[in-house]
Amino acid sequence: MDFLNAYDYLRDARAKLFEWVRPLSQEQYTQKFSSGHGTLRGTLIHMATAEWAYTRRLKGDVSVLPQPADRPINETRVSTFADLERVWTDLAGQTRAALAGVSDWNTPLEYQAPIPGGGNVLFTVSPGEFALQLCFHEIHHRAQAMTMLRQLGVKAESIDYSVLKFKRRQA
Repeated sequence: MDFLNAYDYLRDARAKLFEWVRPLSQEQYTQKFSSGHGTLRGTLIHMATAEWAYTRRLKGDVSVLPQPADRPINETRVSTFADLERVWTDLAGQTRAALAGVSDWNTPLEYQAPIPGGGNVLFTVSPGEFALQLCFHEIHHRAQAMTMLRQLGVKAESIDYSVLKFKRRQA
């Protein structure tokens, strides 16, 4: 699989998503919904934070992640969409560089993550699996964000891979 191409698609689709979110008021951005992470802001921050964590792993950093309040992307540090867009745009460059820097997509990495209620779980994951999760995770939550946007009256249209990436010409 061409992970750089897949990530470039995510960035293209994310740019379209950003176009739909940018004009919203802070009230709309933080409006409560029953899906995703409760608000558009919460869902987008979760997506960006996950990308930040997967990028760390792709770079070989298998240390335990800091608590949410200590992460560079959280609702306190990026409370507005403009804040999130700026931080995520910078992160996207780091993520693409991390993907481009992977020389072996199959070498297993091990890391520990805390289990709610106590203890840890040990994961064994390859860089290729991190890259797949990065893509699938964003697509999953992007669908939730698009549903919220539609409920806010935004015409969030298809941003399917075939729409954004297939080459087309008159037959």
